[in-house]
Parts: sequence; structure tokens; C-alpha cells
Amino acid sequence: MTATVIDGKAFAATVREKVVNHVARLKADHDLTPGLAVVLVGEDPASQVYVRSKGKMTVEVGMNSFEHKLDVDTSEADLLKVIADLNADPTVHGILVQLPLPDHLDSDLVINSIDPAKDVDGFHISNVGLLGTGQKSMVPCTPLGCLMMLRDHHGSISGMNAVVVGRSNIVGKPMAQLLLNDSCTVTIAHSRTQDLPGVVKQADIVVAAVGRAEMIPGDWIKEGATVIDVGINRVDAGLKDDGTPKTRLVGDVHYDSCAAVAGAITPVPGGVGPMTIACLLANTVTACSRAAGLPEPEGLTA
Repeated sequence: MTATVIDGKAFAATVREKVVNHVARLKADHDLTPGLAVVLVGEDPASQVYVRSKGKMTVEVGMNSFEHKLDVDTSEADLLKVIADLNADPTVHGILVQLPLPDHLDSDLVINSIDPAKDVDGFHISNVGLLGTGQKSMVPCTPLGCLMMLRDHHGSISGMNAVVVGRSNIVGKPMAQLLLNDSCTVTIAHSRTQDLPGVVKQADIVVAAVGRAEMIPGDWIKEGATVIDVGINRVDAGLKDDGTPKTRLVGDVHYDSCAAVAGAITPVPGGVGPMTIACLLANTVTACSRAAGLPEPEGLTA
């Protein structure tokens, strides 16, 4: 068996197209432009790249982009004031505080100061509670992207056995809740799980979100299962021609051995990654529509 490759890059393009169309309708019919504000504290290189990419894509789909770059030694009070101002700004429909924050800032306090209706990352405790009780909420972007791809591939995932490997608040736990809400039978596995290979082997759907390079080999995978690899790990790949170290990106599953057994699989890179920003844009459009009491965009929510 050779697995079908779930092309996250292509699917993300279709999601962005839906966003473009919905934004255009909001502008034409309601004179309303969704706005996304991103707050960056400090000069972490990776975070700067993410913020630039988010801002560029926000503008490309027709939305307003607001960037707030603060010094690394910004006080908690000053950061909370910026967020309070954004909460009160009617032109801002989505607020994202780029993580990680400097050590002197309380991430939980900062995230929970965002208006839950504008919390397009889906990390606010109110949104966590709403998702956990099956109510309308803002949903974390990476799990939402995974769910969209699973629905697209299978049509319905109702009744399927799903194993989520990883229990983080950002991916593992919300992913499990989304699968449960779609009527899967869900197991959350982790480092303390007894007979982890045996647990994974029972799954029709495997979502790997543990953050360990190529941890899951093909002999853990049930024949025909769908494997969603959330992991992004940089590993050694020898030396370049000039003698400097070379690296490559791999996921949490061993791609070649899993692809030989699975029915479908996401690659790394080009799988889940592109969906994360696409779903951030989708969440912003959803937040804008809800704020205005308008119908939510079709195919862009959980």
C-alpha cells in the first residue's frame, strides 16, 4: 500500500480562497473589513518571521493588518494596556499575541486578557471551556486545520477510532476535543501511556503532536489508517559542500515507513504547517462575522 498524500499546501490555498470570497462579500454587502492585530514582544527571529508572514497573508486576502512590536523589556502593565486598547477597537476583530513571551511576562495572564470573541488563537480559558462543552468557540488554528483536512479526506469521521499522541494545550487537548465533537472514539496518548505502539496500532486516525523527531514508525500504524503529522523538527542532515552543517525538517512520524502502511498521510513540510496560518485568517473572518451578527463563513469553522 502506498498512502495518499494529503497536500496541506494545496488545501490551505482553498481555505484562503474561501476567506478571500467571504471578505469580499463583507466589504461589498456590509462595508465591513475584518482586521487582525498581531502583538510581538521582543526580537525573537522565528517570531519575527511568523509575524511578517501573517501580516503579508492578512493583507493578501483583503483584510486589515495591525502590527504592534514592543521592546523585549516591555512591562506587563504596558502589554495589557495594548491588549485592552485592541479589545476596545471596533476595527480589530482578531488579536494574536505571538508566543513565546519573554520570561518576565505571565503568558496565561496575557492570553486571558484578550476578549474571548477576538481570541483567534483559541487559547483563552473561556474558549477552551466552550470547546470542551461542545459550544460555539474560537478554535486553535492547528487542530482546526487538521480537522478540516480529515473531513475533506474522509467526508465523515463519525465512529472512527482516533489516537492523539501528545497532550499539549495548544494541539493535543483541543484536537482530541474536536475529534470527539465529530463523534470519533478518542484516546489521548503520551509519554506515560502503557504499550504506546499497541494503542496507536488500533487507530483509524493518528494525530502525532508530541514534538519528537520521527518517534512513530510504520509498524505502529494500522494498515489503511490516516496519519496527520503535526510535528516540525529540525534534524542533522550532514554537511553542505562548504563543510557547514546541514539540517532538514521532519515530523513526529517516520514518513517513509508510515507512508508504506497508511491509507493517507500528511508530509512535513507541506502538510499541517500551511494550514495553521490559513486557519488564523479563517478565524479572523469568523470573529468578524460573529461580531456583526452575520452568518459565519461556510467550511471555515469547526
